[in-house]
Amino acid sequence: MPSVVIVYQSGFGHTEAIAKSVVEGVRRVETTDAALINADDLKGPGSDGTLGPEWDALHRADALVFGCPTYMGTVSAGFKRFMDCSGNIWGEQRWRDKLAAGFTVAGGLSGDKLNTLVAMSVFAAQHSMVWVSQGIMGAGEINRMGSYLGMMAQAGNAPPSETPPPEDHETARRFGERVARATARWASGA
Repeated sequence: MPSVVIVYQSGFGHTEAIAKSVVEGVRRVETTDAALINADDLKGPGSDGTLGPEWDALHRADALVFGCPTYMGTVSAGFKRFMDCSGNIWGEQRWRDKLAAGFTVAGGLSGDKLNTLVAMSVFAAQHSMVWVSQGIMGAGEINRMGSYLGMMAQAGNAPPSETPPPEDHETARRFGERVARATARWASGA
């Protein structure tokens, strides 16, 4: 069964909430499996430069969805650490031809979230991955941020139980479903 791994970093819980909605969307496609990994749980390279077994699920996945908050106009420090730890994977091109996609959450309507998605897509390109875009027409209740490169949500200054709003969670579910369908097609060679 094709698999999608959502690897995320969340500072205050809002990005984790959206990551769970992405997983729900992936699971709407019954022929695709989903897993959720917190980037903070992935250990960096050991003294010999190798990564631990907790990275194996990422290697086995057919698609990786990256998610993090937008801080100061780019990926969070915790997510950047994950990116930097993948240097040996990049050197070996272990993720070549996997599908990749990304999402981000920020407090502001803009918050320079696009720059975060650009950073994720460049990261995926450096790993020779194939990027899956948002694929949902924007500026309505669904994809209300009007994002096309990846999924965006607005958190505001309330706890994750109150924000992002339901529209952003449904956008995340539809985004996860799109990635799952693309993964199923990609894995089958269609």
